[in-house]
Amino acid sequence: MALTLLLLVPLLAAIALIAIPGESRVERGIALGSTVVTALLAVVVVWGRHEVDVPWIRSLGVRWHFGVDGISAALVLLTALLTVAVVAHALAGPIPKGGTGSTFLGCILLVETGALATFLARDAILFFIAFEVVLVPMWVLVRRFGDDHVRDETRADAAGRFVLFTVLGSTLMLVGILFLVHHQGTSDLTVLADRHGAGIARPLEIAIASLLLLGLGIKVPLWPLHTWLPSAHTIAPTAGSVLLAAVLLKMGTYGIVRVVVATVPQGVAALSPVLAVLGVVGILWGGLACLVERDLKRLIAYSSVAHMGFVALAIASGSETGLQAALFGNIAHGVVAALLFFVVGDLKEQWGSADLQVARAALRDKAPRFGFVLVVGLAAALGLPGLVSFWGEFLALYAAWSPARDRPVALLRVCVVLGAAGLALAAAYSLRVARIVWAGEGSEAAEGPAAEPVADSRGARWAVAMALVVVIVVLGLVPHLLLGLSDAATTGLLAGLGVTP
Repeated sequence: MALTLLLLVPLLAAIALIAIPGESRVERGIALGSTVVTALLAVVVVWGRHEVDVPWIRSLGVRWHFGVDGISAALVLLTALLTVAVVAHALAGPIPKGGTGSTFLGCILLVETGALATFLARDAILFFIAFEVVLVPMWVLVRRFGDDHVRDETRADAAGRFVLFTVLGSTLMLVGILFLVHHQGTSDLTVLADRHGAGIARPLEIAIASLLLLGLGIKVPLWPLHTWLPSAHTIAPTAGSVLLAAVLLKMGTYGIVRVVVATVPQGVAALSPVLAVLGVVGILWGGLACLVERDLKRLIAYSSVAHMGFVALAIASGSETGLQAALFGNIAHGVVAALLFFVVGDLKEQWGSADLQVARAALRDKAPRFGFVLVVGLAAALGLPGLVSFWGEFLALYAAWSPARDRPVALLRVCVVLGAAGLALAAAYSLRVARIVWAGEGSEAAEGPAAEPVADSRGARWAVAMALVVVIVVLGLVPHLLLGLSDAATTGLLAGLGVTP
C-alpha cells in the first residue's frame, strides 16, 4: 500500500493542480503537502524494501511490478526529498511567467511521478512507459515557464531540441527493449538480470546493448549526444533546471545499470572501450567549455556533462567498485547540481541574466549567504576531499585503473590519466567562477560600474540551500551511509560474471 501511494499521491495531486485554474493558497497547500507526504512514503518504502507485483497486460506478459532495492533506494529518496525542496523554493518566490501557478506546480509533480516510477519499475515495458511520463511536463516547464528575458523563439528552440533528442533516445531504447524481450521471452527485469543475457547470440547481444546504450546515452547525456542540454538548462526555470540535472539525467545512468549492464553484460563488456572513451572525452570537453563559457547556467550544464563522464567511465570498468562509484556519483552530482542551480537561479532572478562578463558586486561582501553556498557548491563540483563529489570521482578513477578481467586495461588506464586532467580543469573553472562572482574581480567584467548588490538568501530558500550543504558535507565525511545502500545489490547484480571487486 505504501508503494502504491508513493506513486498515486503525486500523480493525483498533479492532476488536481492542472485541473484547477488560477493560483491560490489551496493549490500551494496541495503541492507542498503532497510532496511532503510523498517524501515520507519514500522513506517508508525504502526502509521496508516494499514491492508490488500483479498482472497488468496478461496477453503480453507485462506485469505491474514495482519494487525498491539497493540500486534504486538512494535515487528514490533523492527524487522525493528534492521535489520537496523544489516546491518549497518555488513557493518562496514569484512563480515564473508563462502560465498559472497551479500548472507550474502540477508539472513539477508529474515529473516526480514519472521519475519515481522509473526508479521503481521492475518490468522493462513498464520502465519505458514511466521513462516517457516526464517528457511532456518537462517540455511545458521549459517552453511555457522558461526565461522570459529571451525571445519566444529561443524558448521554443530549447524545448523542441529537448523533445526531439529525448524522443530519439526513447525510440532507440524501445527497439532495444523489444529485441531483448522477444529473445528472452519475458520483460521482467529481475528474471532478465538473473539470466545475464543467456541464450542470446553474442552479435545480437552487442547490437541490443548498442541500441540501449545509445538511447540512454542521449538522456545522460554522453558526449557528443549532449548538445540539447546547455540550451535546456539556460532557458528552463530554476525548478526545471534542478529537476533536469538532479533527477532526469539520473534516469539515463540508472537505466544503463538496471536495463543494460544487468541484462546484456557481455554486450556492455564488448562496448566498454567506446563507453570509456566517450566518458573521458565528455570530462575534458565539458571542462574546457566551462573555462570559456560566459553564461553561468550553461557553465553548470557543461559541468554536468563532465561529471556524467566519470559515471560512464566507472560503468565501463565492469567491476563492483565501478558500479558503486557510478551510483554514488549519480547522487553526488544530483545534490551538488541542485545546490548550484538553486543559487544561480536566485541570482539570475535579481540580476536579470547570468552573464559572467557583466560587472556585479562581490557576493562575499554584499550577499554572504549566497557567497557561502556558492563556494560550497563549487568546492564540491571540483571534487574537494571531504565533500560528496570526491568519492564518486575518486572511486571511478580507481575502478577504471583496476577494471574487471574482460576489460581493456591499457585503454582504461589512459582514460584514468585523462580523467585526472579533467579534475584539474574542474578546479580551474570552479576557481574562475569564484573569482568573478564571489570575489567580484573585474578582470573579465564589462566596463561600467558594478551592479547594485543583490538581496541575500533568506527564509525557505536559505533553508533549502543549507539542507543541501549539510547533505554534501555529511556524505563527503561519511560516504558509507550511501555506499552501504547499494553494496549488496551491486554484488548480486554482477554475481556469476567473474568480475573483480
